[in-house]
Amino acid sequence: MPAESEVLGKGTKQNVGHPSRISTVKVDWARFAYVQYATALDHVCNALMIFASLTKTPSLADKVLLYPEEWSTDPAKGDSDTARLLVQMRDQYGVKLQPIELQEKKNAGDSTWAAGYTKLLAWNQTAYERVLHLDSDGLVLQSMDELFLMPPAPLALPRAYWIDADERKRSAQIMLVTPSDYEFARVKATMDAGKHDDYDMEIVNTLYQDHAIIIPHRPYNLLSGEFKAPPQNHKAYLGTDEPWDGAKIMKEAKYLHFSDWPVPKPWFNIPKSAFEAHQPKCWNTEEGEEKDCRDRDIWRKLYSDFAKARKDLCGFDLVMR
Repeated sequence: MPAESEVLGKGTKQNVGHPSRISTVKVDWARFAYVQYATALDHVCNALMIFASLTKTPSLADKVLLYPEEWSTDPAKGDSDTARLLVQMRDQYGVKLQPIELQEKKNAGDSTWAAGYTKLLAWNQTAYERVLHLDSDGLVLQSMDELFLMPPAPLALPRAYWIDADERKRSAQIMLVTPSDYEFARVKATMDAGKHDDYDMEIVNTLYQDHAIIIPHRPYNLLSGEFKAPPQNHKAYLGTDEPWDGAKIMKEAKYLHFSDWPVPKPWFNIPKSAFEAHQPKCWNTEEGEEKDCRDRDIWRKLYSDFAKARKDLCGFDLVMR
């Protein structure tokens, strides 16, 4: 019999009326799943970190990893580190391992982004009523189970708040997908017909810009780069005229995505001088005497926390670059 459980949602001022306001309901969590994909060893480690965080929060939905069918969980038959992490996911965190045929975009200029088309296989996970895909280059800070209870729709996702609002772009970093053969066929056809520089975000916006439910980016899709902006330049994220408070934002955030160009993704190790050259500034306070370095400290801790989790869970140091 599918497991049933009660969930007590946590409301916030910013999201009155959102499903997180639901009081107590009985939910068959076996209908839902968090989905990750991995196409390289670093992605496997990232996915393990996401699944470990989801287990800790705790989240009640299933956890599924999509990975290339040629990989093996037997260290004797392939990369031993990859096999070790796959087995760790399965045995320690209850992740369901699902080998798949890698989805790649022909003639795409960036092989990493091209392999990222694999995330679009979320529409093909028809064993579930809904799946929540999170990009693995991020941190899960709180449970997001309440998103599975949003009103029915083929897709729900946040607005890309860092892009001009007039462009109405949606972010593919977090996607609540209702799997179906029909929708997967549409996604696959659009992918095959797209231009060589079209990636997952372009595909999603082509199909669903006007036909998707919006997940509030606050608190579900915070960019690490938000902490680099001057205190007066956060209205796009805040959605109000309230003063910026980085510590408060971190307490309410549920998912953070690393995006700090030209700083590389957090599993790469770069020279200290380069890292510090692109870290958030310390801002002048109203008193003008002391510098306010709180955003810088939060940002630096995001990277150090990622590095620590990578070492603790995967046994890996940062990759030299």
